[in-house]
Amino acid sequence: MQDEKDSLLLSRMRPSGTRHAVLALVVLIYVITYMDRVNIAAAMPVMQGKLGLSIVTVGWIFSAFRWGYALFQIPGGWFGDKVGPRRALALVVCWWSIFTGLTALAWSATSLMVCRFFFGVGEAGAFPIATRALSRWTLAEERGFSQGLPHAASRLGAALTPPLVVLLVLRFGWRAPFFSFGLLGLVWAAAWYAFYRDRPAEHARVNAAELELLHRSAVTAEASKGGVPWRLILTDRTVWMLSLMYFCYGYAIDIYLDWFPKYLIDARHVDLKTMGFYASVPWIAGAVANLGGGWLSDGLARRGNLKTARRVIVLAGFSIAAVAILAATFAVGTKVAVLWSCAAVFGLELTVGVAWTIPLDIGGSYAGSIAAIMNTFGNLGSAISPALLGYMVREHGWSVPFSFCSVLCVAAIFFGMKMEPGRGVGEPRELASS
Repeated sequence: MQDEKDSLLLSRMRPSGTRHAVLALVVLIYVITYMDRVNIAAAMPVMQGKLGLSIVTVGWIFSAFRWGYALFQIPGGWFGDKVGPRRALALVVCWWSIFTGLTALAWSATSLMVCRFFFGVGEAGAFPIATRALSRWTLAEERGFSQGLPHAASRLGAALTPPLVVLLVLRFGWRAPFFSFGLLGLVWAAAWYAFYRDRPAEHARVNAAELELLHRSAVTAEASKGGVPWRLILTDRTVWMLSLMYFCYGYAIDIYLDWFPKYLIDARHVDLKTMGFYASVPWIAGAVANLGGGWLSDGLARRGNLKTARRVIVLAGFSIAAVAILAATFAVGTKVAVLWSCAAVFGLELTVGVAWTIPLDIGGSYAGSIAAIMNTFGNLGSAISPALLGYMVREHGWSVPFSFCSVLCVAAIFFGMKMEPGRGVGEPRELASS
């Protein structure tokens, strides 16, 4: 009788919204990650002159972050699983925020490379641990939104950063943004540790109704356990095609993350204030595309063939990017070049939601392992891109590296068309779903 009364009370109770507050904190740290990544790109035109850095040296400084980020992707995810997301995320945010602040004390190219490498080591754990943090705090029907929103927000962080950095540089010098952004990360880490709990049942603000909703989703999420079938994963063609496609994406998008402000000043001859505005605009387009790509692909999948739905977005996104990059590169007017650059970033970011969805399509319980491989390849592309671009600009000017980037977008289309999202890892092709 008492159980029936408890069930009745539970059914009438309105679930608390603590999971939404957790999601808001995750969205905020995604914004901070991109702010901390691109702040050096906006400050570099001034830093280069103050520290006497060559264009090639600047490329290696940008690359240092990417190597730390790429090499510690999988260790970062392991660390989150080992100690729990509450402690792990607070620790890695403190780690990279300290190195963000230490960047302001750099006096040479070597000191900058060291700071950026260890900054990348810390940020490598951000997305894997944040995803793990949401695993017990997200309802099954809210998972797509809970993944798409933070990624879109991170691009808005990239959009906000250039004008903010320019304002700080003009008022207080190039070191000020690194101190300010480092402090912001430490404040977030303190708030996260105070509010978040690894299990919803441990949180004082979660009522019984919300706990019941989360428990039902958690059972589904953790129902399948076992060893990761690495042999099947590493011999699967779709895994390799996806990883190579994401390598091309990583190489291309890094040009806009690291080099676009420098390009605007050196090749388009805009002043610092104008650069701050122009460098931010493409990321607004990117945020829109990031939300829209996965949503559009899911809508197409519900109407027909899953493989076609994923491939259509890949084809559209990289085709737009390939054409827009060339149009921006050879445009006569600066405003026209920036508008085409918006289209280029839009096309590249249109593919991101699909790329992160395909591991779920083919991997099931092992989607995380496949996503880690994909993201490692993407960040290897991002690590090679800035250093190679420095040499290309020195030898050939700015048009060659952007043209090469357009060629990589065409290569990404080829790899994307070879993927089979409807077929699970290890599943024979004749049994693949439509």
